[in-house]
Amino acid sequence: MILLGTGTSVGVPALGCSCPVCCSGDPKNQRTRCSAVFGLPEGNLLIDTPPDLRQQLIREGLGLVHAVCFTHEHADHIFGLDDLRLMQFYLEGPVPLYCNAEVEQRLRESFSYAFENRVQTHAGAVPSLEFHRIGRQPFEALGATIQPILFRHGPRFDVLGFRVGNVAYCTDVKEIPDDSWPLLEGLDTLVLSALRYDPHPTHLNLAEALAVVERLRPRQTYFTHCSCHLDYHRVNSELPPTVELAFDGLRIPLT
Repeated sequence: MILLGTGTSVGVPALGCSCPVCCSGDPKNQRTRCSAVFGLPEGNLLIDTPPDLRQQLIREGLGLVHAVCFTHEHADHIFGLDDLRLMQFYLEGPVPLYCNAEVEQRLRESFSYAFENRVQTHAGAVPSLEFHRIGRQPFEALGATIQPILFRHGPRFDVLGFRVGNVAYCTDVKEIPDDSWPLLEGLDTLVLSALRYDPHPTHLNLAEALAVVERLRPRQTYFTHCSCHLDYHRVNSELPPTVELAFDGLRIPLT
């Protein structure tokens, strides 16, 4: 698994911000919008298509995406979808998109040109995509079993995390429903969002994320979706030995 981006919705450095983290120049404080890729037996399963997707894939030398899972429909998680246009040539067919009904509706609205029933001017003019509806039940993709995990991203908004083997990727989390906790037991690696020190209405802050870790006790935890309020080295010096801030390009073995 590669964490392609580990930043909040505005990225780090943030536009117009002159805080020490945004101005530090430390590569581990330079966070593109959140995304990850699972290297599965039959190909690369991308999690979300952020606006920085092209940059992320080139940086990591990933020329091929075989399928995509979406956590939710917010702009920082979907607006790089058009960067998948070339994949139809490599796959010789459409890119499978695994998502819930809300994400599908948003993608159809935001990228209507990709789903219109009209003859295209030339091959590759629009991305070739194929929806696969998912809910809370496990499903098969690229030779692996994917377990969706439901979270609350604020009081009235749901988001999906994904578990593959003993690795779980969970971003934009604020609350964990009672029936989702068992799906997070026995993890070797937990990737969990932790936005900042101060409380936030739709994201776990650092203390809340640490409370989740204390309850689940995974072997290793990486915090993602981090804002410029969290300096990589300072925060890591304050965290328990099995917990770290993630960084763009971090590689995590699947177990």
